[in-house]
Amino acid sequence: MAAHPAKPKASFNSPDHLRFGLSLPATLLKGLQKRGIYCAPGVSLEHQHRAKRYVLRGVESGGAVLDMGRACAFLAMDGSALPWLQRVDSIAVNGRHAIFLAQSLVRIEMLRMIHTYELAISIHSLLVPSGRTRPEIASRLVFRGRDGSLPTELWREEHKGLRGKLAPAFHNRAGELMTVPERFDEAIRNITAAVCCIGCRHTHVGVSPIVDVT
Repeated sequence: MAAHPAKPKASFNSPDHLRFGLSLPATLLKGLQKRGIYCAPGVSLEHQHRAKRYVLRGVESGGAVLDMGRACAFLAMDGSALPWLQRVDSIAVNGRHAIFLAQSLVRIEMLRMIHTYELAISIHSLLVPSGRTRPEIASRLVFRGRDGSLPTELWREEHKGLRGKLAPAFHNRAGELMTVPERFDEAIRNITAAVCCIGCRHTHVGVSPIVDVT
Protein backbone atom coordinates (compact mmCIF):
# COMPACT_ATOMS: atom_id res chain seq x y z
CA MET A 1 0.00 0.00 0.00
CA ALA A 2 1.34 3.39 -0.96
CA ALA A 3 2.22 5.64 1.95
CA HIS A 4 0.22 8.83 2.35
CA PRO A 5 2.25 12.04 1.97
CA ALA A 6 3.18 13.71 5.22
CA LYS A 7 0.91 16.54 6.29
CA PRO A 8 2.78 19.85 5.95
CA LYS A 9 3.63 21.56 9.20
CA ALA A 10 2.08 24.92 10.05
CA SER A 11 4.22 27.90 9.12
CA PHE A 12 4.19 31.54 10.14
CA ASN A 13 3.21 32.66 6.64
CA SER A 14 0.87 30.31 4.80
CA PRO A 15 -1.17 31.92 1.98
CA ASP A 16 -4.10 29.66 2.93
CA HIS A 17 -4.21 31.34 6.33
CA LEU A 18 -3.66 34.94 5.22
CA ARG A 19 -7.29 35.82 5.89
CA PHE A 20 -7.11 34.34 9.38
CA GLY A 21 -3.80 35.69 10.59
CA LEU A 22 -0.49 34.10 11.51
CA SER A 23 -0.52 30.31 11.28
CA LEU A 24 1.04 29.27 14.57
CA PRO A 25 2.29 25.85 15.73
CA ALA A 26 -0.04 23.98 18.07
CA THR A 27 2.41 24.17 20.96
CA LEU A 28 2.52 27.95 20.70
CA LEU A 29 -1.27 28.22 20.51
CA LYS A 30 -1.54 26.06 23.63
CA GLY A 31 0.95 28.30 25.38
CA LEU A 32 -1.13 31.39 24.57
CA GLN A 33 -4.32 29.64 25.67
CA LYS A 34 -2.73 28.50 28.92
CA ARG A 35 -1.75 32.08 29.67
CA GLY A 36 -5.23 33.40 28.89
CA ILE A 37 -4.28 35.43 25.80
CA TYR A 38 -7.11 35.50 23.26
CA CYS A 39 -6.46 37.03 19.84
CA ALA A 40 -9.02 36.90 17.00
CA PRO A 41 -7.26 38.10 13.81
CA GLY A 42 -9.78 36.63 11.35
CA VAL A 43 -11.54 38.94 8.88
CA SER A 44 -15.15 38.06 8.07
CA LEU A 45 -17.65 39.13 5.42
CA GLU A 46 -20.92 40.58 6.79
CA HIS A 47 -24.09 41.79 5.07
CA GLN A 48 -25.87 44.94 6.21
CA HIS A 49 -29.49 44.28 5.28
CA ARG A 50 -30.77 47.81 5.80
CA ALA A 51 -27.93 49.42 3.85
CA LYS A 52 -27.97 46.55 1.33
CA ARG A 53 -24.22 46.25 1.21
CA TYR A 54 -21.38 44.00 2.36
CA VAL A 55 -18.66 45.04 4.80
CA LEU A 56 -15.60 43.51 6.40
CA ARG A 57 -15.53 42.87 10.13
CA GLY A 58 -12.45 42.76 12.33
CA VAL A 59 -11.87 42.63 16.08
CA GLU A 60 -8.97 44.32 17.86
CA SER A 61 -7.91 41.83 20.49
CA GLY A 62 -5.05 40.38 22.50
CA GLY A 63 -2.70 41.33 25.29
CA ALA A 64 0.26 39.99 27.19
CA VAL A 65 1.82 38.28 30.16
CA LEU A 66 5.47 38.51 31.15
CA ASP A 67 6.92 36.03 28.66
CA MET A 68 4.38 36.17 25.79
CA GLY A 69 2.07 38.53 23.98
CA ARG A 70 -0.13 38.46 20.89
CA ALA A 71 -2.38 41.16 19.44
CA CYS A 72 -4.09 42.24 16.24
CA ALA A 73 -5.66 45.52 15.19
CA PHE A 74 -7.22 47.12 12.12
CA LEU A 75 -6.38 50.31 10.24
CA ALA A 76 -7.60 52.37 7.33
CA MET A 77 -5.85 51.83 3.98
CA ASP A 78 -3.71 54.94 4.50
CA GLY A 79 -2.45 53.59 7.84
CA SER A 80 -4.54 55.92 9.99
CA ALA A 81 -6.47 54.70 13.02
CA LEU A 82 -10.04 53.51 12.51
CA PRO A 83 -12.91 54.48 14.83
CA TRP A 84 -14.53 51.41 16.31
CA LEU A 85 -18.16 50.48 15.82
CA GLN A 86 -18.45 49.02 19.29
CA ARG A 87 -16.14 48.80 22.26
CA VAL A 88 -16.12 45.42 24.04
CA ASP A 89 -15.79 45.46 27.82
CA SER A 90 -15.21 42.24 29.73
CA ILE A 91 -14.19 40.94 33.14
CA ALA A 92 -11.51 38.89 31.41
CA VAL A 93 -8.27 40.55 30.28
CA ASN A 94 -6.14 40.00 27.15
CA GLY A 95 -9.20 39.36 24.97
CA ARG A 96 -11.53 41.29 22.67
CA HIS A 97 -11.39 45.09 22.88
CA ALA A 98 -13.35 46.58 19.96
CA ILE A 99 -15.21 45.70 16.77
CA PHE A 100 -14.54 47.38 13.40
CA LEU A 101 -16.54 47.44 10.16
CA ALA A 102 -15.33 48.86 6.85
CA GLN A 103 -15.28 48.27 3.10
CA SER A 104 -11.54 47.62 3.33
CA LEU A 105 -9.20 46.95 6.24
CA VAL A 106 -5.50 46.75 6.97
CA ARG A 107 -4.74 44.17 9.63
CA ILE A 108 -1.62 44.40 11.73
CA GLU A 109 -0.76 41.41 13.88
CA MET A 110 2.16 40.82 16.23
CA LEU A 111 3.44 37.97 18.38
CA ARG A 112 6.03 38.35 21.15
CA MET A 113 8.11 35.60 22.74
CA ILE A 114 10.01 37.46 25.46
CA HIS A 115 12.34 39.66 23.32
CA THR A 116 11.57 38.09 19.91
CA TYR A 117 8.76 39.37 17.70
CA GLU A 118 6.76 38.27 14.64
CA LEU A 119 4.89 40.86 12.56
CA ALA A 120 2.42 40.58 9.69
CA ILE A 121 0.61 43.41 7.89
CA SER A 122 -2.03 42.53 5.32
CA ILE A 123 -4.67 44.33 3.24
CA HIS A 124 -8.22 42.98 2.99
CA SER A 125 -10.82 44.29 0.57
CA LEU A 126 -14.01 43.25 -1.21
CA LEU A 127 -13.78 41.65 -4.64
CA VAL A 128 -16.89 40.89 -6.70
CA PRO A 129 -16.30 37.94 -9.08
CA SER A 130 -17.72 38.21 -12.58
CA GLY A 131 -21.36 37.20 -12.77
CA ARG A 132 -21.93 37.31 -9.02
CA THR A 133 -23.36 39.83 -6.56
CA ARG A 134 -21.86 38.46 -3.36
CA PRO A 135 -18.28 39.66 -2.97
CA GLU A 136 -15.30 37.67 -1.78
CA ILE A 137 -12.53 38.76 0.56
CA ALA A 138 -9.33 39.56 -1.31
CA SER A 139 -6.27 39.47 0.98
CA ARG A 140 -2.72 40.54 0.24
CA LEU A 141 0.38 40.46 2.42
CA VAL A 142 2.17 43.81 2.69
CA PHE A 143 4.91 43.06 5.20
CA ARG A 144 6.18 39.99 7.03
CA GLY A 145 8.85 40.29 9.67
CA ARG A 146 10.39 37.29 11.47
CA ASP A 147 12.53 37.04 14.56
CA GLY A 148 12.44 40.76 15.23
CA SER A 149 14.32 42.04 18.24
CA LEU A 150 13.61 44.70 20.84
CA PRO A 151 15.90 44.51 23.89
CA THR A 152 13.84 46.97 25.97
CA GLU A 153 11.42 45.07 28.22
CA LEU A 154 8.35 47.22 27.63
CA TRP A 155 6.17 44.96 29.79
CA ARG A 156 8.00 46.11 32.91
CA GLU A 157 6.42 48.95 34.87
CA GLU A 158 9.58 51.08 34.77
CA HIS A 159 9.44 51.10 30.95
CA LYS A 160 5.72 51.79 30.63
CA GLY A 161 6.40 55.34 29.45
CA LEU A 162 8.21 53.98 26.37
CA ARG A 163 5.19 52.06 25.07
CA GLY A 164 4.03 53.48 21.78
CA LYS A 165 7.48 54.92 21.10
CA LEU A 166 9.54 51.81 20.29
CA ALA A 167 9.21 48.92 17.84
CA PRO A 168 11.32 45.83 17.11
CA ALA A 169 13.80 45.76 14.25
CA PHE A 170 13.44 43.10 11.56
CA HIS A 171 16.19 41.79 9.26
CA ASN A 172 16.13 39.59 6.17
CA ARG A 173 18.09 36.35 5.90
CA ALA A 174 21.12 38.30 4.64
CA GLY A 175 21.12 40.46 7.77
CA GLU A 176 19.85 43.60 6.07
CA LEU A 177 17.39 45.81 7.93
CA MET A 178 13.89 45.52 6.50
CA THR A 179 11.89 48.68 5.94
CA VAL A 180 8.15 48.92 6.55
CA PRO A 181 5.87 51.31 4.64
CA GLU A 182 6.14 54.58 6.54
CA ARG A 183 2.38 54.97 6.89
CA PHE A 184 2.35 51.99 9.27
CA ASP A 185 5.09 53.25 11.63
CA GLU A 186 2.74 54.52 14.33
CA ALA A 187 0.54 51.44 14.20
CA ILE A 188 3.58 49.16 14.58
CA ARG A 189 4.72 51.06 17.65
CA ASN A 190 1.22 50.80 19.11
CA ILE A 191 0.81 47.09 18.40
CA THR A 192 4.23 46.58 20.01
CA ALA A 193 2.79 48.25 23.10
CA ALA A 194 -0.21 45.92 22.93
CA VAL A 195 1.90 42.73 23.05
CA CYS A 196 3.67 44.16 26.09
CA CYS A 197 0.51 45.31 27.91
CA ILE A 198 0.04 42.84 30.76
CA GLY A 199 -3.61 42.22 31.54
CA CYS A 200 -4.73 44.40 28.63
CA ARG A 201 -8.28 45.79 28.76
CA HIS A 202 -8.23 48.48 26.04
CA THR A 203 -7.46 49.24 22.41
CA HIS A 204 -4.00 50.38 21.41
CA VAL A 205 -4.64 51.16 17.73
CA GLY A 206 -8.37 51.75 17.23
CA VAL A 207 -9.90 55.01 18.43
CA SER A 208 -13.21 56.17 19.81
CA PRO A 209 -15.72 57.39 17.19
CA ILE A 210 -16.53 61.09 17.07
CA VAL A 211 -19.92 61.73 18.64
CA ASP A 212 -22.03 64.57 17.29
CA VAL A 213 -23.57 66.29 20.32
CA THR A 214 -25.30 69.06 18.40
